[in-house]
Amino acid sequence: MRRALYHLVLVQAVISGALSFSHLHDLAQAAGQAGWKAWAYPVSVDLLMVAAWRRLRAQRSPLAWCWFLTALTASLGANVATAGFLDMQHPPALLRLGIAGWPAVAFLGGTLLAHAPEPPSTPAQPLPEPVVSDVEGGRAPEPEPGEVVPVDDTPALPAAGPAPVDPVPAVRVPPALVAHARKLADDHHARTGDPIDAETLRTRLGVPASMAVAISAQLA
Repeated sequence: MRRALYHLVLVQAVISGALSFSHLHDLAQAAGQAGWKAWAYPVSVDLLMVAAWRRLRAQRSPLAWCWFLTALTASLGANVATAGFLDMQHPPALLRLGIAGWPAVAFLGGTLLAHAPEPPSTPAQPLPEPVVSDVEGGRAPEPEPGEVVPVDDTPALPAAGPAPVDPVPAVRVPPALVAHARKLADDHHARTGDPIDAETLRTRLGVPASMAVAISAQLA
């Protein structure tokens, strides 16, 4: 269906173009343009219209609109004038003047359209490179020296079978963290006279509660 419609539109465009071309030729011939000049006039009008339309599709600028309407007026005026509204045997002087000056007007319009600046194109933004973490690569990231490594204290779901005797999972504490916690405990004991508790350790170190309990057990 779409292909058939395309062919119908193409046939209609050819017929309309041929009629318009003939009317422009007859008007130019009546205005005193004989021979090949009468045939060149409709070619000039149609080419200016096509050039202005292509510029309009790329950039809807006032310049493109001006020359498109100029060419459309020349084509439409010729079609109307040859329909009996104008004495083709005695055309007015103003029509002769317009036909004689059209080549210069069409050349100026085509030159301005050809040298009009192109619309700025937005450069495509480069896609960010994918960042592959150490975990996705199959290995865990190594902690920096002195870095506090948080441990997820969310209890895992129990596996099928008898429940473990100790529900609290064992927490591995880095030796450097234990040494730092011992200094905090000594400082706390020197200031308050009391041993530091697990809650204070968790606040001072910024670690989960389970790790704070494990460190407190190693300091006792």
